[in-house]
Amino acid sequence: MAHDDHDHPHGHGHAHDHGHAHPHPHDHPHAHDHAGPDDEPMRRAPLDEGAGRDRVLFFDAFSGTAGDMTIAALLDLGVPMLVVERAVAALPIDGFHLHRGHASRSGIVATTFDVHVEGPQPERTWGAIDAMLSASALAPRVRELARAIFRRLGEAEANVHRMPIESVHFHEVGAVDAIVDVVGAAACLAWLAPSEIVATPLPMSRGFVRARHGVLPLPAPAVVDCLRGVPTYAVDVDAELVTPTGAAIVATVATRFAAWPSFAPERTGWGAGQRELADRPNVLRAVLGRASDAAVAPGDATHVVLEANVDDMTGELAGHAIAALLAAGALDAWVTPITMKKGRPALTLAALAAVGAADRVAETMLRESTSLGVRWTRVTRTERPRRVVEVSTRYGVVPVKVGEGPFGPEVAKPEFDACARVAAAAGVPVREVLTAALEAWGRRRG
Repeated sequence: MAHDDHDHPHGHGHAHDHGHAHPHPHDHPHAHDHAGPDDEPMRRAPLDEGAGRDRVLFFDAFSGTAGDMTIAALLDLGVPMLVVERAVAALPIDGFHLHRGHASRSGIVATTFDVHVEGPQPERTWGAIDAMLSASALAPRVRELARAIFRRLGEAEANVHRMPIESVHFHEVGAVDAIVDVVGAAACLAWLAPSEIVATPLPMSRGFVRARHGVLPLPAPAVVDCLRGVPTYAVDVDAELVTPTGAAIVATVATRFAAWPSFAPERTGWGAGQRELADRPNVLRAVLGRASDAAVAPGDATHVVLEANVDDMTGELAGHAIAALLAAGALDAWVTPITMKKGRPALTLAALAAVGAADRVAETMLRESTSLGVRWTRVTRTERPRRVVEVSTRYGVVPVKVGEGPFGPEVAKPEFDACARVAAAAGVPVREVLTAALEAWGRRRG
């Protein structure tokens, strides 16, 4: 079983991102502010949708990270609370409400975010949660990002408990807390749509934590498993600094890790944990800024190309390996026919991954092939700014990825998987949905 409900206080003042039950009869989630009118701090003007385009979003996690802290930092940055409320309202869950408030940590006024549970919640398995997200009315970008985060969390728990991922349980309060934190964070990030997400290496505290099934060491086993390939460092703190949900979010969304990226900060948000720490302010800092011309110094690679030559891989195995590499975090994966020594026909299995995900992708490449080694080539890349726009067609709503920037006319491409789902529901060929989506995009552009 997943250890999602601890029973002693942690560095963030909650049990693995989980809220606390309060008798407050509501039938649907909605937001409350903790602060009264006399002590409410000034809030920044809300950010427009897509405010992160052409910009870097940086998570400065010097005190660790948790799901609620991530949402709180993004709300403080300027993402409207309505973005979280609407995303959560699209899910078939109830029996809780959301609280946004503020707290002072070492003189820094930060936003807080809490899920207040109002009564018993059912235990939910990872399989049930994934099916719920897949069938939900969430926007496609939010839905797929939330599923990716939950898969990472579920895989970590499955590895710890040596069980199939479909059987992993998120216990009662833990389930609804984790669902809200993951979906809320995904909705905030989709709203901002930053061109790049960077995070600091994460601090690993020591000590022990009491879980449903016994005492566990810190960092919690699921945290360590979630952070495969993510840089970490030790700190002398006897409190939980990084929770499984927080670890799953940052490990899924960050494209690279740095103490501080080369960029020009434009706006800062602070998300507070619920407990005071003795040696540092218990806050997560989110900084939105514009990448400088020197954002990538010479020799400072942001990505890795991983390659392995194999001479015994069938087409079916190659297709499976590509899918596995993408699931492991590769940004792209491909196979190229080659001729090896002695004229042997073979394939080069290759993948592109962010530096932080390279170890995990390399492990997958070795596991899914018979190769004895993987070559690493560190690279940088120039990226075209992109965003996703939803267009309405006669068959349904389809997300369209749009490439922008000073590189000529915009390039639009409908998301194929979404088109395939829409086509299956409408009983028409996929190419008709693709054509309809491009026509709708053209009309939208005018």
